[in-house]
Amino acid sequence: MKNTIDILKDKIHFVVQNDSHNLALVGPVKLPIKQGDFEATFNWYSWLTVNNDKTKEQLIDELSSMNLAFGQQSSVLVYGDFENSDNALIRMHSICHTGDIFGSQRCDCGYQLHESMKMIASHGCGAIFYLADHEGRGIGLFSKSLAYLLQEDNFDTVQANHALGFEDDTRSYEDALKILESLRSKPVTLITNNPKKLAALQAHGLSANGHIPLWGGLTETNAHYLQTKVEKSGHLGKVEKLMV
Repeated sequence: MKNTIDILKDKIHFVVQNDSHNLALVGPVKLPIKQGDFEATFNWYSWLTVNNDKTKEQLIDELSSMNLAFGQQSSVLVYGDFENSDNALIRMHSICHTGDIFGSQRCDCGYQLHESMKMIASHGCGAIFYLADHEGRGIGLFSKSLAYLLQEDNFDTVQANHALGFEDDTRSYEDALKILESLRSKPVTLITNNPKKLAALQAHGLSANGHIPLWGGLTETNAHYLQTKVEKSGHLGKVEKLMV
């Protein structure tokens, strides 16, 4: 039987993060997915920040003492020949504990995640970056719960974040872009309703052909949230269309 490092060493790749740290990228892991009538097999990767002098052997030896369950790690689902295909869709999806996991109807995040997976599978090539430190546009789950309470008292999502001392959006995409560059050098098309997000990603080095909007998942409980994203966060869409 092979030892652990012999099995795993070719599945761990170091991506330079900065002068002192690397991103340890693990994968691909074959991940068959079924959501209702939708079925597809993605290649799943996850990454972790480590010191740049860390070896693969040291990383594996130290895993049990790193308390990784008490932090969060991001990941990416890849579909098709992502490295070589001329046309690829990507979504930079911020984790939404309530929407993605519980199916909350206070936002459209779960809908966008699952629809993006379907779009990418139908397109034939793409990737979904699932960014674990982006909860609540970067304020964290605990702060998000407080923001939700403010929203129940007639604050909108932007006002609630500001009232708690946060900017409207504190998310960083630097690590995700480094991982993207390690997986693909050709341009991509971003799935997003937010042209500011595309511009921000392009400013940080994203080679993109443009973006594809993804509206849907409208409910009575998230209509005001979606309306606020159009009016205050610059998302493309017409409020009257959303309110139909």
